[in-house]
Amino acid sequence: MKFEAILFDCDGVLVDSEPITNGVLRDMLAEAGWVLTPEECMRLFIGKMVRSEAARIEHHTGRPLTDEWMSAFYARRNAALEAQLTAIEHIHGAVERVHAHHDGRIACASGADRFKVEMQLAKVGLAPYFEGRIFSGHEMPATKPAPDVYLAAAAALQAVPTRCAVVEDTVTGVTAGVAAGATVFAYAPLDDGAALRAAGAQHVFRSMAELPELLGC
Repeated sequence: MKFEAILFDCDGVLVDSEPITNGVLRDMLAEAGWVLTPEECMRLFIGKMVRSEAARIEHHTGRPLTDEWMSAFYARRNAALEAQLTAIEHIHGAVERVHAHHDGRIACASGADRFKVEMQLAKVGLAPYFEGRIFSGHEMPATKPAPDVYLAAAAALQAVPTRCAVVEDTVTGVTAGVAAGATVFAYAPLDDGAALRAAGAQHVFRSMAELPELLGC
């Protein structure tokens, strides 16, 4: 299929942010009384908004998830990302080729808040490829695993969702892409991607260097 548009997730696809963000979250949950290993924290929260897990957090900490706590989390998260963030390996070359092949018809459709997405893309030098085509799940009626953010990105590019490719790395994100009707390409650098396939990913790949060819570029 010749795709009309390519829609990228951000965290874990364009930038290697998830270990950083989850490290801050794990520290703050431990301070609130809920101690998790790095692996447990990633398993529970990867691909999700922290606020969407409020009931779980409140159950384990015995404290309400307040606006003040969330503000502190965002501040500590942003500081850690500013200090430590790097791009996913080979992503610059992949995005450049995909952007050129599709005449700029690419977008970043993230479940994260807009400030975080824009700050991260700017920090790693990818912002010019996505300028004016960044979509945040926080600004939609529902965020991932709902398809809203991908449907909004496709509509903005005047592309039919079923003729779009989505690039994801989490079960939550793959579920959103599948629900939008897109063909989902799942980035799984550390395992065989079985969970991503089970969620509906049509293609699983290990390196971003492979992506342009997979997309027909």
